Amino acid sequence: MLKPREFTQNEYEFVSIDDMVPSDHLLRKIDKYIDFSFIIEKVRPYYSEEKGRPSDPLILFKMMFIGYLYGIRSERKLEQEIRMNMAYRWFLGLKFHDPIPHHSTISWNRQKRFKDTNVFQEIFDEIVLLAMNHNMVGGRVLFTDSTPFKANANKHKFTRKKLNRNP
Repeated sequence: MLKPREFTQNEYEFVSIDDMVPSDHLLRKIDKYIDFSFIIEKVRPYYSEEKGRPSDPLILFKMMFIGYLYGIRSERKLEQEIRMNMAYRWFLGLKFHDPIPHHSTISWNRQKRFKDTNVFQEIFDEIVLLAMNHNMVGGRVLFTDSTPFKANANKHKFTRKKLNRNP
């Protein structure tokens, strides 16, 4: 007998974020060995003690870390992914209903507060050093070529150049 199952999206259950993140998840491993608390002291000079809204730079930097680690290049997309991914929420220390920092907050901090500073490089270097100390990162060197060149992306002005393969 064919009887389609009835689906409901309004079911409530008692679950914890901790139970939803597998024990072998990469972010659990990182959280186990990397203490991100050093970030607070690194960024303290860029925050006012007396005025402004309270802020948690640790969450912002860990959000950016998730973006770099998982190749999420858009801050808007990063905000959406954190909203839906329980492992990301767990890593950030957010509960189910905690608000996620708005993508514009990440942008503003990156473009204004930390502009013309080395804070991102210093934090990245410290994370890599901590990871190396726990054998999480190999000692390889990676070089990239960032030579700028003019793009030819207009499909209406495409020109084909014949390559001379015999030097």
